[in-house]
Amino acid sequence: MPVTERPTSPSGRTVPRETRGDRPSAEKVREAVSDAAASVGAGVVGAGEVLYPHGEEGLTPIAEEAARAARVLHPEDHRLPRPSERRIITVANQKGGVGKTTSTVNLAAALSLHGARVLVVDLDPQGNASTALGVDHRSGTPSIYEVLLGEMTIDEAAAVCERSEDLLCVPATIDLAGSEIELVSMLNRESRLKNALTTEALDRLDVDYVLIDCPPSLGLLTLNAMVAAPEVLIPIQCEYYALEGLSQLLNNIALVQSHLNPGLHVSTILLTMYDGRTKLADQVTSEVRNHFGEVVLRTVIPRSVKVSEAPGFGQTVLTYDPGSRGAMSYLDAAREFAARTMVRRQPEGEGAR
Repeated sequence: MPVTERPTSPSGRTVPRETRGDRPSAEKVREAVSDAAASVGAGVVGAGEVLYPHGEEGLTPIAEEAARAARVLHPEDHRLPRPSERRIITVANQKGGVGKTTSTVNLAAALSLHGARVLVVDLDPQGNASTALGVDHRSGTPSIYEVLLGEMTIDEAAAVCERSEDLLCVPATIDLAGSEIELVSMLNRESRLKNALTTEALDRLDVDYVLIDCPPSLGLLTLNAMVAAPEVLIPIQCEYYALEGLSQLLNNIALVQSHLNPGLHVSTILLTMYDGRTKLADQVTSEVRNHFGEVVLRTVIPRSVKVSEAPGFGQTVLTYDPGSRGAMSYLDAAREFAARTMVRRQPEGEGAR
């Protein structure tokens, strides 16, 4: 009978089972997700109906890869359904490094590549979404800063992205860094973005989707984004620590829903940075799905070097490496996201209309 060696530390001593690494147990993962789910009142997390099944039925893995690549290289053959009405989505997570900006720009690029017209509003002073989309965001460039101050309309500040005429971006410049201090003393400080996203201005841009990329914080800029949009998309990294701030984020969404935006709800959760080699990634994925159900997209974004490299070249992964796993995953996520119809919960106290 073969003898299995117990793992040893660099010093050569045997590592006790209970102290091997600091990886959280399945129980801790369950607790973290459960706490987040239990911390919100009914109505914060919305329901979505998937109109088209995920994946290509009846194809071998190689054939499926080829079909996905064809959707990137020949988008005219695989148009995504356009929404019956314009959708405004805030992409938020106060924890940094979870794939928030990456998901915003790549979902936007995938939607625009396949027939939709998309506006990305970069509300993060770091301007990473602007960089990834190849849009100029040097100081003095028309940006979201001037829009929030009321000096410019949203359509005047929007720039067409170089690689797609159906993808637009309102960039963030360094001027935005001090905007929260300026906004504090302004009238309707939490509604500045909502007031800027008028039907008339968005009609002039002729966009189907507006994706708002928030800073990794729960300050006044993120509050503006939540007041301006009915939908919230939350990217969650498939790691234990990414779950720790989820409860606080959902509580904040519930507060905004109660006091400032009754129609606000979490319409979509996207699992990112999935590493199939780790048991923890599977545990996090499983627990998030168990607690949030249909709100979680079936598509999971894998860890990918190409996804990380693309912004450095002013590109999304879809143009940087169309055949990569990351590009295929974001394309599938966009397809699934576009195929959903929103079931909006009626605010309390409102009768049927």
